[in-house]
Amino acid sequence: MSDPSLAPLSIVEVQRAVDAELDRLAGVLEPLGELFAAAGHELALVGGPVRDSMLGRPVNDLDFTTSAHPEETERLLKQWTRATWDMGRDFGTIGARKDDWVVEITTYRSEAYDPDSRKPTVAYGSSLAGDLGRRDFTVNAMAVRLAGPEGVGRSVEDPYGGVLDLAHRVLRTPGRPEDSFSDDPLRMMRAARFAAQLGFTVAPEVVEAMTAMAGRISIISAERVRDELVKLICAPYPRRGLALLVETGLADLVLPELPALRLEADEHHRHKDVYEHSLTVLDQAIDLESRLPDGGPDFVSRFAALMHDVGKPKTRRFVDGGAVTFHHHDVVGAKITRKRMKDLRFSNDEIDAVCHLIELHLRFHGYGTGEWTDSAVRRYVRDAGDQLERLHILTRADCTTRNRRKAERLARTYDALEERIERLSEEEELAAMRPALNGEQIMALLGIGPGPTVGAAYRFLLELRMDEGVLSEDEAAARLRAWWATRE
Repeated sequence: MSDPSLAPLSIVEVQRAVDAELDRLAGVLEPLGELFAAAGHELALVGGPVRDSMLGRPVNDLDFTTSAHPEETERLLKQWTRATWDMGRDFGTIGARKDDWVVEITTYRSEAYDPDSRKPTVAYGSSLAGDLGRRDFTVNAMAVRLAGPEGVGRSVEDPYGGVLDLAHRVLRTPGRPEDSFSDDPLRMMRAARFAAQLGFTVAPEVVEAMTAMAGRISIISAERVRDELVKLICAPYPRRGLALLVETGLADLVLPELPALRLEADEHHRHKDVYEHSLTVLDQAIDLESRLPDGGPDFVSRFAALMHDVGKPKTRRFVDGGAVTFHHHDVVGAKITRKRMKDLRFSNDEIDAVCHLIELHLRFHGYGTGEWTDSAVRRYVRDAGDQLERLHILTRADCTTRNRRKAERLARTYDALEERIERLSEEEELAAMRPALNGEQIMALLGIGPGPTVGAAYRFLLELRMDEGVLSEDEAAARLRAWWATRE
């Protein structure tokens, strides 16, 4: 069933939505417009806030463009609020906060990339129309003029047909897409990101240009590519954006492990290929995010779902009878993912979390119909650590069989495992998962100082904890003495 929120809009609906949102924003727009008009400058609300207001999406972070240069913008903003900052001054941007509102005001500008540059060259522009013309897509190239030569007012500026494209939910560029992507190649990834965020269709000429110019993305820094990828993955419709990256060849350059999956039939023969299976697992992981404390969107669980089978291409083996195996694809996939995330400059914490989930995503298959001992359940919890809830999500999402009975059986089995984890947790404080004696107690009991032997003794007690559950300190001490006697 199609998502009703993605249905085309009428122009009347768009106008009604923007009027309502601009009325809500009047307490910010009017005083700022008056300040800039009194100083002889133009000011316009621009970009995402205008687009989102037309979609009926309330915003509190507001982007403006102005004829004023940064030093004048800063002077005027300080008359409105004391909370200003200038970290974006090099790009012509001054920021401010007042109550719940955050505003950023940028001088009219143009920017372009040299063929071998990784950073834009910024030059100030002279008009609102010129500023809008250098923006990425028509739906972002609309403005609401608040101050100008005629004084303070409120009029929509739409020189490139953004309102109509927004109503039809189509992404187009203000000019030729080849020129737009040549100026800033990251816009190709932004097209995929907006498709994922807004559920829009990307115009054919834009897709064609993305395909022809995909190699241009190589001049963009890894950090900027990463940031767009994270936004895409965390969007409401990531499958749309990922499919576009694969279709245009951009994924071959920024996330090559994903298109590589298209060639690998999965071992269950229940899906067209592992690529489709991985996208389905991502969709299902998103549906399960409500289990997380913050309810999502959660990049770690989503990216782990997307990448969990990337080890399959390197581990595929054909065996007698035409069957296919992918032994150890969990370990191999974690290594591949770690390298990709390092190349994209993700934090160590994010890398460790995603790769840990990929390493563990097959563990549940050893559970069978519940044959695990309590010891095995404890180890499952211990090995998952603080990623246990995400592991629950990934494991459940990884079931994409079309056999309803099999799917229901697997779900019931995992329900049973989670119930056992909950019961053991209540009985044993499973999350703590520590032996009865700490390092200092071990050294005192055995009469030894710090060193490898303390670690070995601790691991011995931890294994006892896994196998037998909670032990008293006296029982743990007796077992430790017996262990120590065998080593002397």
